[in-house]
Amino acid sequence: MSDIVNKLWGFCHVLKHDGVDYGDYIEQITYLLFLKMADERGVAVPKNCDWASLREPSGVALTDHYADILRKLRESPGILGDILAQSTPRFNNPVNLKRLIAMIDEEEWSAMDVDVKGAAFEGLLEKAASEGKKGAGQYFTPRPLIQSICRVMKPDPRGKPDFRIADPACGTGGFLVCAYEWLVAESKGVFDRADAKRIKASTYFGQDLVPRPRRLALMNLFLHGVEPRIYLGDTIYEPDRGERYDCVLTNPPFGTKGANQAPDREDFTIETSNKQLNFVQHVLTVLKPGGRAALVLPDNCLFEGKAGEVFELIMQDCAVHTVLRLPRGTFTPDSQGVKANVVFLQKGRPTEATWIFDARSNVPGITKKDRPLTAAHFEEFEKCYGKDPNGLSRRTEGERFRKFPLSEIKARGYKLDVTWLKDDSLEDSDELPEPQDLAAEAVTELEAVVDELKEIIELVEREEGVEK
Repeated sequence: MSDIVNKLWGFCHVLKHDGVDYGDYIEQITYLLFLKMADERGVAVPKNCDWASLREPSGVALTDHYADILRKLRESPGILGDILAQSTPRFNNPVNLKRLIAMIDEEEWSAMDVDVKGAAFEGLLEKAASEGKKGAGQYFTPRPLIQSICRVMKPDPRGKPDFRIADPACGTGGFLVCAYEWLVAESKGVFDRADAKRIKASTYFGQDLVPRPRRLALMNLFLHGVEPRIYLGDTIYEPDRGERYDCVLTNPPFGTKGANQAPDREDFTIETSNKQLNFVQHVLTVLKPGGRAALVLPDNCLFEGKAGEVFELIMQDCAVHTVLRLPRGTFTPDSQGVKANVVFLQKGRPTEATWIFDARSNVPGITKKDRPLTAAHFEEFEKCYGKDPNGLSRRTEGERFRKFPLSEIKARGYKLDVTWLKDDSLEDSDELPEPQDLAAEAVTELEAVVDELKEIIELVEREEGVEK
């Protein structure tokens, strides 16, 4: 994948001289990859809008035909029109368009990793970020992590007429794609006639703030034969739309701030401007009774000021039954310094105890090349978690897996940043994280402290205003 990304990125420098910027170039690649993969998978598109029709023309005839394809697709009814909404061609030089088509045509994209187009997009975003552009880290969740979450959460809609799966911060659709692929693997691709249409047309839901990753999520799922409903908008600042879900899998965007103010939502009991803590409150709202969720949250969401208040509230209505401490560097290279966790919960029963699995202490940090994240990092956790997706399997404590009763969590102020293993790697100079990673960790923790201080100041100012 990295070779292909480098190849596509190298061509971006050529296009810069043709007036096509990074964002436009990445967007045009998604259109072309979509057409190529639709051709490989036999997905139907309107007449004369397929990949084959792009191979022969050249010169002005090619740019005109490409523009005509985008026009027809964006005017198509249903999901195709939604995917290509507002799409416009950006190529001024037909030679460049011809070269890019030939480059894409050389690869058999559908034979690669399942989410290859999302991975290519994310790789290009990473490249754009390294060129001084911002925003790469907000999209990507490592596939081995998503796949492990799906294996323990078992998002299975078979035989359940109203079962809905959602990701309220879906990015390019990684969680939804992997949830569907988990289902295909479990069912060997065979669904009962009563289930098939419902599963593909009314089971997968998502939302994202940014149009480009939303478009990719639609494309990714459409190429898997699924027609999702993916909204464009701000999940935590918009009013609750009333939809309820059985399974929520999500990684809210990193960074502590939303719109620098607490959302004005009646269903958010705890007032905070911390984005991830508001996503936790949002998930509490949108889960059906008995529904389950897995949320990827940075460490500061388990210990910063309002975290205790939020989890005290959540634990009254939900069993926060499991926390997975992720290996250091899990989000390399997008957000290298972020230390994160996965919080698993079920709505409809209070928390009696929380089990914490430490996959971080004395585990070598993840690097992009030498020590990449793999399924092996989560094998022991999955065994400890057990077969019940709601965390109700019989469990046994071990070196990395401990049970903390509610009384102990309460004594800690409902803060879940619990450690018990001595991390020897932090005392080994050869195993210490890179300086930039340590600096990024420090910045993350300092930002959390600053946010707490700002909220204290706002509270004091409000009280002084009342007294006056």
